Amino acid sequence: MAKSTLKPWQKSLHQIIYEADTPAGKWFDIALLIFILASVCSVMIESVKGLPEEVYSVLRTAEWIITILFTIEYILRIICIQNPRHYLFSFYGIIDFLSIMPLYLSFVLSGSSVLVTVRALRLLRVFRILKITRYIGESRRLRAALQHSKPKILIFLFAVLIVSVIAGTLMYLVEGDNSGFTSIPRGIYWAIVTLTTVGFGDITPVTPLGQFIASILMILGYGIIAVPTGIVSAEYTKHELAEALNNTQSCSNCGYGRHQDNAQFCLNCGQELNPPAT
Repeated sequence: MAKSTLKPWQKSLHQIIYEADTPAGKWFDIALLIFILASVCSVMIESVKGLPEEVYSVLRTAEWIITILFTIEYILRIICIQNPRHYLFSFYGIIDFLSIMPLYLSFVLSGSSVLVTVRALRLLRVFRILKITRYIGESRRLRAALQHSKPKILIFLFAVLIVSVIAGTLMYLVEGDNSGFTSIPRGIYWAIVTLTTVGFGDITPVTPLGQFIASILMILGYGIIAVPTGIVSAEYTKHELAEALNNTQSCSNCGYGRHQDNAQFCLNCGQELNPPAT
């Protein structure tokens, strides 16, 4: 069993930043969500041409404030975890780093020749929206449901691909070049567009037999949309029942956060979750 070396103030900080079962943790998550959405909105507004210069000035000032706040959050996350590398090289750790890095790079990459590069790098701030999933409890269940649904969905997509190949080949034979079906790949493209109910209309059948095949594909398309939804919904319900007793308690050693309410030790590394204060 691993022994925690965190000080009491680090443990308290860890509960606020990494967990959401306490009032302080919930308020912390809400505040971060607000700042994330404000940052992403500022990126989008900043890309609009022709606004008054005062607006761009306010946006730049707001972005610096938000970036500094996220930098402080990034440092605090490193401080209050026993093994920082677990956070630094995790998915969210990398996203957090990418979200604060572009603005600071503007100090290093100076000069007219790199201004375009800096502007492109600053667009990486939009990655902050990925941080939102950390603070939405349902996202973990959705991710697990998608992972467990992957084999079934892949088989389903393979079946759809077979139908598309057959339908595209038939339409190439039935319609021919005059209707835009100049090749089998072109016919497969039309079949996929029709099956997904997108219907661009750039290729349309004109013969009665071609229109009959198209009608069948259109009807089949509605069923194709429903199948993946049913697969994911079933897996989501299964994981919702399995995680009914889980909370947001996060291990201060490795950051693992899928523990049941009565758990005393981390399921991933064995660290004691609520060690007595020393």
